[in-house]
Amino acid sequence: MSYCCGASMIGFIGSLRKQQVLVHHVPLLYCPVCHDVSVNPSVRDEFELVVEHANQDRVKEVTLRDEITPDMINEWRTVCVSFQEDDDFLAILYEQIDSALDLLRVAKIIQDKKWSEELKFRLKVLTERLKTSGRSEKMVDR
Repeated sequence: MSYCCGASMIGFIGSLRKQQVLVHHVPLLYCPVCHDVSVNPSVRDEFELVVEHANQDRVKEVTLRDEITPDMINEWRTVCVSFQEDDDFLAILYEQIDSALDLLRVAKIIQDKKWSEELKFRLKVLTERLKTSGRSEKMVDR
């Protein structure tokens, strides 16, 4: 599983620009706390190769995967806790909040104050994100 700033990464299929090349249908990892986006490690080499070839051919927009199968999604899912396959980002936020609450309980049991504070900050950010998502915000291609 991938983590960023203490939060588990959310997987999704989106678009990413690198070296002036826009690549579509890329399996990505997204941090709901700091909003960092990165390419799923299982396709990182393929992504870099597609960008390199596009630059050599002076192509500004390409597609990484023309067809995404359920098997591919299952493979990509192993790197992250949640994988967004539809528009239900709220369910993923609730899952992230539940996970953080479980970890906070453990941090309190072992009396790890630093970890507890990090988890409280994560919960605050996720809760704020939940409030804004409930109004109409949805995850978009990055």
